[in-house]
Amino acid sequence: MNRVLALAVVATLGILVGLAGCFKPPEIVMVDRATALEQQAAGSFDELERQLDRAAIEPRPVALTPEQLEALGIRPAPLVDESDLTDADRLDGLLAQHCVGEGKDGLIVDTRDACKGAADADEVQTLLERVNRARRQLWRWMDEQRANVSEGVLQRTWRENHVRNVVCGGWIEGSDGKWLAKSC
Repeated sequence: MNRVLALAVVATLGILVGLAGCFKPPEIVMVDRATALEQQAAGSFDELERQLDRAAIEPRPVALTPEQLEALGIRPAPLVDESDLTDADRLDGLLAQHCVGEGKDGLIVDTRDACKGAADADEVQTLLERVNRARRQLWRWMDEQRANVSEGVLQRTWRENHVRNVVCGGWIEGSDGKWLAKSC
């Protein structure tokens, strides 16, 4: 029996050794990084991040709407040539935009806070000074021509007549100090 048992043990060991050559033990690989699928599931997108980095480095223009440009005070290029416009034409445009207004004293007033659209502040200021200087010179000349009428009465009369010819929608200061658009 010992012999049979020894023979059985040897046969079993032989079979096991033969099978050991057919089966390999599993390989265990330890990695310190996640697989691509795990990276995507975790939100790691290397290629997309590289594209975003490159896009941030490359300078390019920023697309702005006309409304955004106007809000920044940038006036778009005019569709028509404005070089032939007179000061009166420019003033009418600014009055209609409410960038300037006809003050109750007869002078032009800067009302940029109520301005609809964009207007170059330097151009507006230059035009405002030029028009007001011309009006003061006119009133001085009128006062010299009519010595019997006071300068204040001349200015009020001139303004009443002038306001009738202000462009429709132009900004006019009322006697109470409130600004209103001229109705036509």
